[in-house]
Amino acid sequence: MLQTSTLQTDKGDAAIVVDSTAVSPFVVVCEHAGVAIPAALGNLGLSETELQSHIAWDPGAAPVAEMLAKTLKGTLVKQRYSRLVYDCNRPPSSDEAMRQLSESTKIPGNYDLSGEEKHWRTENIYNAFHKAIGEQLDRRPDPVMVTVHSFTPVYNRIERAVDIGVLHDTDSRLADAMLSELVFDDDILVRRNEPYGPRDGVTHTLVKHGEKRPILNVMIEIKNTLIADDNSQRQYADQLAKTVKIAVNKISTTD
Repeated sequence: MLQTSTLQTDKGDAAIVVDSTAVSPFVVVCEHAGVAIPAALGNLGLSETELQSHIAWDPGAAPVAEMLAKTLKGTLVKQRYSRLVYDCNRPPSSDEAMRQLSESTKIPGNYDLSGEEKHWRTENIYNAFHKAIGEQLDRRPDPVMVTVHSFTPVYNRIERAVDIGVLHDTDSRLADAMLSELVFDDDILVRRNEPYGPRDGVTHTLVKHGEKRPILNVMIEIKNTLIADDNSQRQYADQLAKTVKIAVNKISTTD
């Protein structure tokens, strides 16, 4: 058990906010952007290979989110710390917030956490991150929130039959409009609420910020092998930006 006095976000603030004074309505969020771990937590008992794998972050998601926010002339809020320290797309009440098992990998550094340790992570990583999101949304009269994630093509040895997921919770307005406009090459399969959906608890950020206000919100999941280099990241960011803008305009003209 660690003394909480030794814990600190020594790699920097949990939330990295890019273009904080942007005036467009768009706030792009990337909950699983980073791989940093507070020094006091060591390596959580994991190898460097494990800490760079998809269990620790969403490979390719941060560059796509950055390009998307820039194209939309919006603000990006991305998480600095690894999802294994705290998964900011889960509420504090969830066992997956500080998970002990990710896919088939045990996370020894998350075993037997004291109440103080859990509170420290919740306050300094989860609450700090979501405070930054809330501040950006609240400074806009009609904000639109887009969260960006990537997923592994094979999970628990099962191949996923989807390339891009457009996810929503009970408010499907933006997802509906995007799905009617989103066009990629014929071999790119786009589906609603896949490979995850509300049933899996992955829409926490959408519900916490998007449906609470309520504002237009959507979550994008991209197969990580599709966004493994600069060119592909730019390609998908550009297409998503185009689709988001068309979708928002479509909704605004029908309201």
